This record gives sequence, C-alpha cells and structure tokens, in this order.
Amino acid sequence: MRAIHHWLDGKETAGTSGRTADVYNPATGEVQGKVDLSSKAEMDAAIAAAAKAQVAWGATNPQRRARVMMKMVDLLNRDMDKMAEVLSSEHGKTFPDAKGDIQRGLEVIEYAIGAPQLLKGEFIDGAGPGIDMYSMRQPLGVVAAITPFNFPAMIPLWKLGPALASGNAVILKPSERDPSVPNMIAALFKEAGLPDGVLQVVHGDKEAVDAILDSEVIQAVGFVGSTPIAQYIYERAAATGKRAQCFGGAKNHMIIMPDADLDQAADALVGAGYGAAGERCMAISVAVPVGKETADKLIEKLVPRVEKLKVGPYTAGDDVDYGPVVTAAAKKNIERLVQSGVDQGADLVVDGRNFSLQGYENGFFVGPSLFDNVTPDMEIYKTEIFGPVLSTVRAESYEEALKLAMDHEYGNGTAIFTRDGDTARDFASRCNIGMVGINVPIPVPLAYFTFGGWKKSGFGDLNQHGPDAFRFYTRTKTVTSRWPSGIKEGAAFNFKAMD
Repeated sequence: MRAIHHWLDGKETAGTSGRTADVYNPATGEVQGKVDLSSKAEMDAAIAAAAKAQVAWGATNPQRRARVMMKMVDLLNRDMDKMAEVLSSEHGKTFPDAKGDIQRGLEVIEYAIGAPQLLKGEFIDGAGPGIDMYSMRQPLGVVAAITPFNFPAMIPLWKLGPALASGNAVILKPSERDPSVPNMIAALFKEAGLPDGVLQVVHGDKEAVDAILDSEVIQAVGFVGSTPIAQYIYERAAATGKRAQCFGGAKNHMIIMPDADLDQAADALVGAGYGAAGERCMAISVAVPVGKETADKLIEKLVPRVEKLKVGPYTAGDDVDYGPVVTAAAKKNIERLVQSGVDQGADLVVDGRNFSLQGYENGFFVGPSLFDNVTPDMEIYKTEIFGPVLSTVRAESYEEALKLAMDHEYGNGTAIFTRDGDTARDFASRCNIGMVGINVPIPVPLAYFTFGGWKKSGFGDLNQHGPDAFRFYTRTKTVTSRWPSGIKEGAAFNFKAMD
C-alpha cells in the first residue's frame, strides 16, 4: 500500500492531520494507496513558507526563471513514460492518452520559456518636458491552483508554467483521486532548479480548498472542475479580494451539415465522444445532424463504430480505445443517467450498461452508449455526463442546430463539420462559445493561444495559458519619472502640469 504525502519545502512530507483518502486502481477497483489530507493549519503553514520563498524567487530575473522552464522541458521528456505509467494506474486512462496528457502540459512549459518577452512592459520617453513613463509587470506573490482528476498532469502544468515563470510561488491542491503525478512534477521542478518552497503541493479536500480561499496571503486562485464548485470558488475568492479564474462543466455540441463527409464526421464523433471514457471537458457529448437524411446516415455509420470500441485496462496498450472511469461512484452516476434517457423517451441505440471484462469484474468500466432522438428537455441533454455516452439531437435546419448550441447553459467548446466556407464562418462568428472547431472535433488551442469557455463553463475574464495566463499572474505598475535638472520650480495643481 503506497503512502502519498504532501510536497513541502522541496521534499515529500507526511501529513499531520491524521486524515487520508483512498487512491484506487480504477481497472481493478482495488485501493492501491492512501493520500494525506491536510488540515487548515497544515495549509496555512505551507502558504507561509511559500510566501517566504517567493521573495527571492520574485526578485530573480525572468531569464533565470525561464531557464528553469527550459530544464523542465527536458526532464518531462525524460520521465514521460514513467509518469504516464503512474498516471494511468491512478486515473485509468490508456497509456497513449496519459502521454498526451503530459505532452499538452509540457507545451505550456515550453511557452513559459518566453517569459522575458511576455513580461516586458511599455516605455515612452518625452511624455512631457523631461518626463518618461514606463510600465512593468510584477508577480502577485503567492497564488493557488486547484486542479481536477481528469488531467492530473496537463492542468497542473498549465497553471504552474506561467505562474512560476512570472515570479510567483504556487500552492497546488490537486485532486485526491490521482495525486501521485503532481508530486512527481514538483520533484522535477526541484531538479530543474526551482528553489525549495516556491512550489508546495498540498493534498486535501474541501477543508484545504476553504483554507486557500480564506487565506489573506494568497492573491489569486485558478480552478478547473465542475460548474457548481467553480462558481463557489469564484464567489468566495472574490469576497476575499482574490483574482479568480474558474472553469466548470461543458456540454459540447458538434453540428453535422448535409454536405459534410459523414465518414470523417462519424470517426470524429467516436474519438471525441468516447476517448478517455468521455472524462474530458472538451469531449463531444452531443451530435446535431441537420436534416433527416443526414441523421439517418450518421446513425447508420456510428452504430458499428461504437459497437467495435475496445474497452479495457491501460496495461493492454494499443489494443484498448479507452479505460475505466475514475471511481465506482462515477460509474454508478453514468449508468443512472443512461437509464434516465431511456425513461424519458430517447432511443438507446447502443447500450453500454452492464459491461463486464473478464478478470476485471470489480473495475470501474462503462461500455459505450449511443442515444438517438434526444430532446433538449431530457436530463441527458442538460447534464454533463462525463462518461462514454453520446446523444444525438436531430435538427431540421442549420439555424435550429446553431440555436441548440447557443441556448445551452454551457459554452466551453463546439464544432461544425461542413464543406461550405460561408456556413463555417457564420458559425464561428455567431456562436456564443469559447472554443470553436471547424472540421476539428476537439478544438483545444495550442499553448500560445488561450483556453477557456463562456457562459457557465467559465468564471473570470482571463483564460488559461497563452498571453492571458501571464496577465492573470502579474500586476501592471506604471511609473511616471522626472529628474530635476533643468525643470522649472513651482507647485502644480492640475493634470496638465506635464504638458
């Protein structure tokens, strides 16, 4: 039985609260470890140590901070397979998917190498007689990241790269469901040259989260998770004067126009809908074919593809399309939602319930489910299922399809498959959704653009990674400078004194 401790002041440190949580192997259903859960006192001590360490780190020039990021890229590449193995064993996702999780986080660390350029301010000489003006970006101090179970490497790296490169110290509170990889990331940052205490990994539950939110030292909080928790953290952070960047749930629609390549669309839906067992905030969970003929042909192409999906443990390698969901509770909720779709009148074309895998009968596996004739009043349409379930909502026209995506309370991602440029441009321009794919089913931007949803998928005005991340983790200070030589003496009483 493994013991997973906190990472404090540059080393693994056992908790003192006496509380722990089970860490499962989702493929077998067995408890493989215990992770410490911090108390408020432990969190407060970690924050105080981070504040002390941040002073020197914040004074370190951006070039030297960028060199830590450069070394970190090498170390992540070196240890990727080892990290992916641990990630898969705790999360359940396939080994290739786990490597992708790490790779997409690594790309943000690569972007953070550009900190010296990204942190440059502005300057103008001669703003007035003998007057210069310039701005500078300075770190906030201590910031916090509260990250989810579904991307235990990527999301922490998305937060840590820009925050640390900007000169902040970070309190990372990862998911207690798969806590080992964040500790491995912290150890690599130490090896890369990050001073002790600048990154503290504190495991915990709501008590740890509330300690972060109530701290007067922490200046900003970044969160990814469900919408109710995102809204809770956003509101409570604002009440204590913190910056907050909180990303919640999703219900991503993919519109399939009559002129689309239906084989391409069907392949895209299967990959985007069922990859990682649907445990992605950018998963496509709603297919919207336009016109009866399009819908009928699409379902005809989807059914055999869905039925052929291979579900199994990550140890099966490339022979598996997706693995188990993260917990028994998640499995139970997914199957409950599938039953609600049946009860409310949707056509369950492929039923993934009661899936069983020989030798892994106690694992948290859920077979793929495919619904047709889903309507917007159904629970399976309204709710983020976060499982391998794809709902098909038929639309008679493009306008009806567009309205479905725009009227949903979530606005994380969306996609359209079409050969018509005018339709694609209109869709991208009009839809009120943060990330749009045109013949791309999972439109996750690369590291040098920003990632973020609209409506109830995102709370806060700055997104993750890209330039927004460096804006979020810094304050802008503007300096107006005048030196006395040759300046006429005398008091000035108005704003025109510099003219």
